[in-house]
Amino acid sequence: MVRHHALSHFVASMLESPGMTSKDTLVSVTPLSFDIVGLEIYLPLNAGARLVLAPQEARRDGSILAQLLQTHQASVLQFTPAGWRVLLASEWKVSQEENQRPFKCLCGGESLPIDLVDQLSTLNVELWNMYGPTETTIWSVIGKVEHRTNPLGAPIAATQLFILDAEMKLVPQGVVGEVYLGGVGLARGYLNRSGLTAERFVADPFDDQGGQLYRTGDLARWRSDGQIEYLGRVDHQVKVRGFRIELGEIEAQLLAQPGIREAVVTAKEGPSGTQLVAYISLQAGSAVTTSELREALAQILPDYMLPSVIVVLDSLPLNMNGKVDRKRLPEPEFVSEGKYEAPEGEIEEVLATIWAQVLGLGRVGRNDHFFELGGHSLAVLQIQQKLQLSQSISMPLRVFFEQPVLKDIAEVIQEKYTLVSREAREQGELSEMSELLDLLEN
Repeated sequence: MVRHHALSHFVASMLESPGMTSKDTLVSVTPLSFDIVGLEIYLPLNAGARLVLAPQEARRDGSILAQLLQTHQASVLQFTPAGWRVLLASEWKVSQEENQRPFKCLCGGESLPIDLVDQLSTLNVELWNMYGPTETTIWSVIGKVEHRTNPLGAPIAATQLFILDAEMKLVPQGVVGEVYLGGVGLARGYLNRSGLTAERFVADPFDDQGGQLYRTGDLARWRSDGQIEYLGRVDHQVKVRGFRIELGEIEAQLLAQPGIREAVVTAKEGPSGTQLVAYISLQAGSAVTTSELREALAQILPDYMLPSVIVVLDSLPLNMNGKVDRKRLPEPEFVSEGKYEAPEGEIEEVLATIWAQVLGLGRVGRNDHFFELGGHSLAVLQIQQKLQLSQSISMPLRVFFEQPVLKDIAEVIQEKYTLVSREAREQGELSEMSELLDLLEN
């Protein structure tokens, strides 16, 4: 339950920094169900700036979004790191007209990777790292990224940030602790969930007036330069492509499948962003395959909650307390179940090269399954855009889901989406029309 005053204070603070004036144009791409859309709607309205609501397909297609930004001469865009990758894959460039306002890139929703900082920095933009949970009203900590680094930044106006240990004491510089937030943006709690409210909204040990702090569950530490370094989650709640995910929900669905004895899910940073990795052990006599498991999960869970890879172990490693020792889980290998066979023909070779680039793999074979290699919907978008840019091949996204094996996709492309196949199809249509005209005349 977020207070009205908390939202109005947030907007007033954003007007100051990162800042917005009546000369700005912001293109809004965030779904209305995501709290950060509050900045995209209310900030331009309060600044007298122009607000452009992007169509839904612009969130998934970087080329459409890039054209929209150019058409409306946008000066501000807020996106998750995954979203920025989709836009960059379209080879988006910032207009360099004289006396033009610097383009502001607001990046939040999940950790800002260094490689993304590098890519955006080459475009001569003004990059801002935005951090904060919904419980403290959208963004609570922001920082302008001016070097090859990704600190959280500093708390916005009337916001307090503490890094505390398990005893609610301040940690010294360099020591890891949990981030606690307080101030005007603090929500009242969770509606009809008093137990969870009491757990997450705790008494402020530094306030004699009975104030509260929000326990974020995020780990961080103070660096020697006074900046805050984000280190991950205390629990196993993670963010993937901007969506907050409870890993336990995925584990429960895995354990509900026939033949599964143990299951644990972790989040790993991969070349295409944060990826979910599931580790399982099977019951005696079970012959279930990872492909069957993936198909079963796809019927229950949304795309962003599907593991990119499922690793089968004889048993999960345990610590002395009998709990799964996540530190001893092996590193996943993003390989397909099929036997490796080199790509054949130009289309297969092009596809294999693009898949390897996007998924960060050494090689890709013609029998490889896209999703078994760690692919996901955002990676599909990047591949689609690379095909369009390098080969002028444009095809529906559904092809990747209907034919996820490389040689099968290549066959579909060869038959329907290459220049030759399009010309043959058009020639066939003209021939049919000519025959029809002959029949009508006779």
